[in-house]
Amino acid sequence: MAKVEVRGAYGDALKELGGMNPKVVVLEADVGASTKSAVFGKAYPERYFNMGIAELNMQAAAAGIASCGLIPFVNTFAVFMVTRGLDPILSMIAADNLNVKLAGGYTGFSDSYDGASHQAITDISMVRAIPNLTVLSVCDAVQCRKMVFEMAKHEGPVYIRLSRAATDVIYTDADEFKIGGAKQLTGGNDVTIFATGYMVQKSLAAAELLKADGINARVVDIYSLKPVDAKLAAKCASETGCAVTVEEHNVSGGLGSIICDVLSQSCPVPVEMVGVNDEFGQSGDYEKLLIKYGLCAENIAAKAKAAIARKK
Repeated sequence: MAKVEVRGAYGDALKELGGMNPKVVVLEADVGASTKSAVFGKAYPERYFNMGIAELNMQAAAAGIASCGLIPFVNTFAVFMVTRGLDPILSMIAADNLNVKLAGGYTGFSDSYDGASHQAITDISMVRAIPNLTVLSVCDAVQCRKMVFEMAKHEGPVYIRLSRAATDVIYTDADEFKIGGAKQLTGGNDVTIFATGYMVQKSLAAAELLKADGINARVVDIYSLKPVDAKLAAKCASETGCAVTVEEHNVSGGLGSIICDVLSQSCPVPVEMVGVNDEFGQSGDYEKLLIKYGLCAENIAAKAKAAIARKK
């Protein structure tokens, strides 16, 4: 199966959106070639602003642009989006419910060789606590393209996680996505694996490993982290009696916390978490880093077996 870069799909979708909607403008922090927002800039230079390496100022400018009735898409590495630019996201964009779209690129360990300073493994926990802010996390190029248009239709601030990596394409053009939705990708009544981002592909691989051992896993893509599809999450967990959460993010405050919040209110079941165990990353080959931190099919399968063993 051919792998396709999510960031490339994002840039192409942004350009297409720009041709359809003249209110869309794009801001970036001197990393347009990396985030692929430069694809939009080449097509519509009059609506494209390189703000330099000044993330806080860029977010503040986006707030002002949105207050004038335009739709700014703001682009930089996720780790800088939600650290250096967090103040205006909180105090301007979200507080005034402004129509700003925040595209955080290079999430998780995908900027692998630049090390911990460039790896975004705390962004979900930082932004999901902000009122009014929608949080999305896409797993492949098809889903990414479609969510760009959903973001543009949504009135209010949105943050989307975009990986640098090229990934397998698991969806088709016939698939539809909506803010607040999720997708069940496989059947199975032994355990539910809730995954987000690139970990969806890893979870599908884990399901195949489990199948070889006679275990049928239900894999669910949680692409909308806030709002989350609580109804589907509860249904799947109650039917399988246990769950695993899988994310390229710190286990504190991320997908695991989101799912546990939902299940604790409706159908408490054993939950095992696969994610970064409250530590920083390091520089290295991307796939090797994923293995080092347990973000691989083998560990997901092992956690699924642990969750099954905890069933009453």
